[in-house]
Amino acid sequence: MSRSPSFSLKLEPNSKIDPESLKQWVVAFCIIRFDLEQGQLVEECYPPGSLTHNEELEIAFNSFPDSVSQHHNRSSIHDCILFFRFRRRKLLKREMCMQKPLLQIMGPLYFDIGKRALEHIAYFVSLWPEPLPGTLMELPIGNAMLKVSLPPAHDLFGTFRGILLQLWTLWELLLIGEPILIIAPTPSQCSEAVAGLVSLVAPLLCSIDFRPYFTIHDPEFACLNSLQEGDMFTPMLLGVTNLFFLKALRTMPHIVSVGIPPPNSSWPTFGPRASAGRIPSKPEGFGLQQLSLKKLSPSNILNAVKLRREGPLCLMTEHKEAVWSSYAATTKPDTSILNRLIDAGMSPRVEESMSVVNNEILRRHFLELTTNFLAPFGPYFRTSTPSEGASPFADPPPLPSFNVDNFLGNLSAGGPGKFLSKRMRSNWLDLYRQFLNGHNFMPWFQRRHIVAEQEQHRLWRKARMNTDIQQFISQMSEVEVVETFNTIERCLLEETQVTLLHKIFLSIYIEMEFLTWNLLNF
Repeated sequence: MSRSPSFSLKLEPNSKIDPESLKQWVVAFCIIRFDLEQGQLVEECYPPGSLTHNEELEIAFNSFPDSVSQHHNRSSIHDCILFFRFRRRKLLKREMCMQKPLLQIMGPLYFDIGKRALEHIAYFVSLWPEPLPGTLMELPIGNAMLKVSLPPAHDLFGTFRGILLQLWTLWELLLIGEPILIIAPTPSQCSEAVAGLVSLVAPLLCSIDFRPYFTIHDPEFACLNSLQEGDMFTPMLLGVTNLFFLKALRTMPHIVSVGIPPPNSSWPTFGPRASAGRIPSKPEGFGLQQLSLKKLSPSNILNAVKLRREGPLCLMTEHKEAVWSSYAATTKPDTSILNRLIDAGMSPRVEESMSVVNNEILRRHFLELTTNFLAPFGPYFRTSTPSEGASPFADPPPLPSFNVDNFLGNLSAGGPGKFLSKRMRSNWLDLYRQFLNGHNFMPWFQRRHIVAEQEQHRLWRKARMNTDIQQFISQMSEVEVVETFNTIERCLLEETQVTLLHKIFLSIYIEMEFLTWNLLNF
């Protein structure tokens, strides 16, 4: 590994790292070494003491490809970038953000100058502004400039290209929080696939436990491995590369195989993409007619039956892109979206650019699909402002309370809306029932409810500040004046954390106190 000669890191004299600014982006930088006698070890950690001993062990074990399945050999080990999650006792304000370009700089730099690379990189990261999710940020690192999207856009099309027809089924499984096992040939493809699935249900936040790269060394593996036939898996999304998981977690209800083995690996040979979700190549597009004929061809039907009969253990001898699940999806694959996708052929450069286009098409569609699915919950987050002539100093009305039976009854009567009606089967209401009973609904609903309450308080606060208090109080009775006085006093206490608003309410409070004293003693 060698870094580009045009790249350089020059520190100013007496350059100091701001620990709090660094924590906005990263907890620590670690260098992991594989010792033949002791196994994986954290050789360097910067800043020192950022991680506990157990956390260092987890990072060390997750940083190397999972121990050997029968199809791994030394030729399959190569440079790769992956990401993983693990539980921390110390809660953080936000999940840390780390980008691939930074790691591509740090790796070669470490081989050039040793552990000083960690301090150099950390210094420049500490100068970065606070992460702004949903934006494209330019972040300087030495004489280079990183342009990154937060959160990073993961590749849906490239990762799930062999099972595109199954994306709508996977969307539903993620929506209702079902346990899913993702298996891929490499850690990079594995972690990318899990991240792609999690983002498939955006803007809904995935509340189930998801692990972009899960290994047998994870402390929770022993618990999962001990599950017996008939035991229920907790809602989770696990990404693995070790084929041992196919046997250890054989009762996992939904198994997804994605990706392509690296050229020099001894993974099972990559046979024809026999999954029912395979879309054939066609330079000018995927073509609905060709898709339908291919899907219903005798060979494709036989392959699908063979896959179902053999089950996921067939991956032990031959890698295939496929989905094994008994779940009957409500949402139909959108053929108009599939027809817009472009198959770029074999050229890597053209393939990459076309993947970007296809990825954007799929992301927009599933964002619209999720948004429309969540739309019936909108009335429960609808805010209000004081009606004309009403007192803005009264408490805002509470948001509508949620009742499952009332919601389903109203939804059944009104229907799912035009967008979903064309894309879902007649049992669409069952999908809502499963969503309400799943692990994603309540955390999402509570977050949205809190945001709506805060917005409503903001609107009423603005109305209070824009009120002509002298004119308003002249129309009140003595009882109303006292109630208004108490309301302002309570609002003032709530605003003590905000200096500007505190000053505004304080001036109103003093004026109200003076006017109240005059009115009551008139």
